[in-house]
Amino acid sequence: MGRTMITRIGLTAMVAGCSGGGPRSASVQFTVSFPAAAHADPITGRVFVVITRDTSPEPRLQAGSFTQTTPLFGTDVSGLAAGQSATITDTMPGYPTATLRDLPAGDYYVQALMNVYTEFHRADGHTIWAHMDQWEGQQFNRSPGNLVSEVLRVHLDPHAGYAVALSLTKILPPVVVPPDSKYVKRIKIQSDMLTKWWGHPIYFGATVLLPEGYDTHPNVNYPVLYEQDHFGLHAPLGFDTVARPIPPAVAALYASYNLTPGYALYQAWTKPKFPRMIVVTLQHPTPYFDDSYAVNSANNGPYGDAIMQELIPYVESHFRIIKKPYARVLTGGSTGGWESLALQLYHPEFFGGTWTQFPDPIDFHHYDMVDAYSDSNAFTPNRPKEPGFLDVVSSWYRPERWIMRANDGQPLVSVRLFSQLEDVLGSHGRSAEQLEIWEAAYGPVGGDGYPVPLWDKRTGVINHDVATYMRDHGYDLSAYVKSHWSTLGPQIVDKIHIDVGDMDNFYLNLAVYDFQATMDSTKNPHVPGVFLYGRPEKGHGWRHAFTPDLLREMTAAITKHAPSGESTSAWKY
Repeated sequence: MGRTMITRIGLTAMVAGCSGGGPRSASVQFTVSFPAAAHADPITGRVFVVITRDTSPEPRLQAGSFTQTTPLFGTDVSGLAAGQSATITDTMPGYPTATLRDLPAGDYYVQALMNVYTEFHRADGHTIWAHMDQWEGQQFNRSPGNLVSEVLRVHLDPHAGYAVALSLTKILPPVVVPPDSKYVKRIKIQSDMLTKWWGHPIYFGATVLLPEGYDTHPNVNYPVLYEQDHFGLHAPLGFDTVARPIPPAVAALYASYNLTPGYALYQAWTKPKFPRMIVVTLQHPTPYFDDSYAVNSANNGPYGDAIMQELIPYVESHFRIIKKPYARVLTGGSTGGWESLALQLYHPEFFGGTWTQFPDPIDFHHYDMVDAYSDSNAFTPNRPKEPGFLDVVSSWYRPERWIMRANDGQPLVSVRLFSQLEDVLGSHGRSAEQLEIWEAAYGPVGGDGYPVPLWDKRTGVINHDVATYMRDHGYDLSAYVKSHWSTLGPQIVDKIHIDVGDMDNFYLNLAVYDFQATMDSTKNPHVPGVFLYGRPEKGHGWRHAFTPDLLREMTAAITKHAPSGESTSAWKY
């Protein structure tokens, strides 16, 4: 990812207005421009202003995700030329502060940022503008080529009014890719399929972790674990040959969640008789997110085909991998959890099993806490369905629906607030955040060429036509299993393992319960799968065993499922 930059803090800004009280109608605005020296050509994209009370880290790095609540405001620009200004006013929504007028009077540090878009002439006939990933994983506040201003200190008083001018004078630098090592290799290639579909060069790649002894056993081929994850240049499974300090709170989390720090994994990795396998993390950012969800998509294009027909064959031709289904297994958590299960279900003849961790919603009756099929609004629940439930939902009171909670159940982020963030980060589904990548990956294309939202980000009203499209096109994995069971069932016997915490921070355990009910009901054959739930108070990220134990479990399954006559001894040294 892009490097953190330390900027000089300016002590003044161009501010109009006085410090005394004034009418509420006084103008409040930021104007943002850039000089030709920074960018010679006109820019289409989205401009942001971040407003904070401190400068560590610099403001642009304090905003942009649901875990960061530093005030952020944004607006689209189209063909903005050098010297021209984009204006952000109090009529434009912000996050988490609704408008500029809701900021209390005081001294602040401010910084502007431009997320630069690229024009894509797609093979489906649509032309759209979106941010082209620069191998940073759709991190707009770090993306190479984006423009940022100096950090300025200003006094803002919404009652007196103000006009602050910011100039985008700096360009964020290219990503520094870590060098390859004895154990870790990195691949980046251009996809012919995706390039043709997007009308622009599209790249994907992989990070490969090699087993101990790979170089000294040149005649050995190895099983492979395909790990799905968000984009990142780190080694698969967090592998690290350096013992790094771990804060006590993080160490406690590792212990609570049965996780293995990267250096501890390295220590196990190099011991005799440890499972010898190749681990591959696939990297496939899109113009809508840091990850494509590894599926063919009306909005993203043929990522599923490109991964299966271009990327995986490339990896398997460049490393000594056993190219047989029994020796290919899957894992991943969250986004990667959904993908690992989907890949196993979509390609049961290619993969030999999935160890899926805390997956994104795999049954859209629990799209987090939203029932995409029967709820009318994502922000507030319908009347309770359970008989005898205290009827607190009425015309007088509509409780918020939540999308994030703490491990003890304390609600943290509402669906309304999460939607507000995505509305600020980008129009037309271009927030590069969680809700809108689901819409881009699973949903239909609108008449304007952009994804049709499942719900309105400002009102929460659900479009059930979109939910039906998602289900009927196979993205609701419970529905997919039910509709394909006659052919799918015999191919996934003993291949489904899913772990999730009973207090998953994004309520993802609810959809896993639904999916388990689907598997429990299967017949001819009956394939219940293996489901484990961390309890008590195990949140997002819980795994049922140490990573070394998971690898041992996987290699035991690979050995068990090896075809008769297939030797599995060469890679067990």
